[in-house]
Amino acid sequence: MEIILLEKVTNLGGLGDIVKVKDGYARNFLIPSGRARRATAANKAEFEARRAELEKQAAEKLAAAQQQGGKLAGAIIKLTQKAGVDGRLFGSVTNYDIAEELKKQHGVEVHKSQIRLPSGPIKTVGDSTVVIALHTDVLAEITVAVYGETA
Repeated sequence: MEIILLEKVTNLGGLGDIVKVKDGYARNFLIPSGRARRATAANKAEFEARRAELEKQAAEKLAAAQQQGGKLAGAIIKLTQKAGVDGRLFGSVTNYDIAEELKKQHGVEVHKSQIRLPSGPIKTVGDSTVVIALHTDVLAEITVAVYGETA
């Protein structure tokens, strides 16, 4: 199915690109989330009429993400979890825990799906580097310091 992208989509294209994707991806994800529309003649004409407005919105989103990324860059989050004597946690630190602590400690709202844990949930005591994808072009690295608490 051919679609018109209404915003930049990772590994697919940028605003205004007409791309061919699988039907299910378009019907179940891109179109309902407002990231794309079918590439019909009417939709192409409507997109061209609204192009300036959509580009302005995209620039505003990017500026907001860059500002938030500036606040987060190099931030350190401290978490305390129950751990054994060997430094392994009873449980793990997930992206949800990191999002909640960012909100508490730094006052920054980050959705848990924006947090990228490269090797899965954190299961040991110590410092870990975590990437937060605020926008397709804006990535912020933070440090998560996990301290062990003996039971």
